[in-house]
Amino acid sequence: MQHPQVTIVGSSNVDITALMARLPGPGETVLADSYQLTPGGKGANQALAARLAGATTEFIGAVGRDAHAEVALSQLAEAGVLLDRVARTTHPTGVAIIQVDAAAENSIAVVPGANAQVTGDAVSSLSELRGILVLQGEIPTSGITAAMDAASDRVVLNLAPVIELPREYLLAADPLVVNEHEAALVLALLDGTSELSTESEPVIARKLIEHGVSSVVVTLGAQGCLVAQGQGIEQLAAVKADAVDTTGAGDAFTGALAARISQGDDLVKAAEFAGKFAALTVQAHGAQSSYPRSLENL
Repeated sequence: MQHPQVTIVGSSNVDITALMARLPGPGETVLADSYQLTPGGKGANQALAARLAGATTEFIGAVGRDAHAEVALSQLAEAGVLLDRVARTTHPTGVAIIQVDAAAENSIAVVPGANAQVTGDAVSSLSELRGILVLQGEIPTSGITAAMDAASDRVVLNLAPVIELPREYLLAADPLVVNEHEAALVLALLDGTSELSTESEPVIARKLIEHGVSSVVVTLGAQGCLVAQGQGIEQLAAVKADAVDTTGAGDAFTGALAARISQGDDLVKAAEFAGKFAALTVQAHGAQSSYPRSLENL
């Protein structure tokens, strides 16, 4: 079944990325080689990926009335993402401070800023949320639950970072998209425990399904991903790529996955496409700037 649109309710940031030989340890100063100022935020990243993957896409979020706001929305606007319902607030645009080393490992600190204003009241004041709805964990819990309440179609929940949601909202995800660490955290939430499972990813994915989650996609980086639904679990191999920066790759995967679902792909086929799309992004620095502007190589 095809759906007319992908709607992302989520965060929009400016990424300040420092490139360096190695990441500093606690209390240590390391000289960086260079820095970049680029648009980011999990919600905005996913919106751009969905649009570049071929879906009509709307992004709903909040930015400030500052110079960073134009940077944050620039690539979305250029790609044709619908931005009419992005709020302009008196709070500063969100900022992510990112460090990337020579091995493409990163550390990220996020200052939410205006993203904290994407609350339940703000979302409830909107009219219909059209098409496939995509959500992440970088806006307030009330904003996530209000968006899910207003959803007119399937909900793709990328619970990153993992924040506490009422059980019924976790179970409404179709799919729940998480990496291996996040999968264990979500399972702990559903189990009502603070202990993280040390079981294998397929076992954790199966337990999430047994709790009642309709479908689960667990991303495994260089090991590909798992797709769990019904009684089956399928592991998809990763596309080989020479990684220089993995920032935003998970968001690229989620946005592309939602785009392909909106165009009628089943979950396995959508995940295969999303893996190929994400693999292209790790071969360049930055998040949105690394996303492929052409699908010819997919």
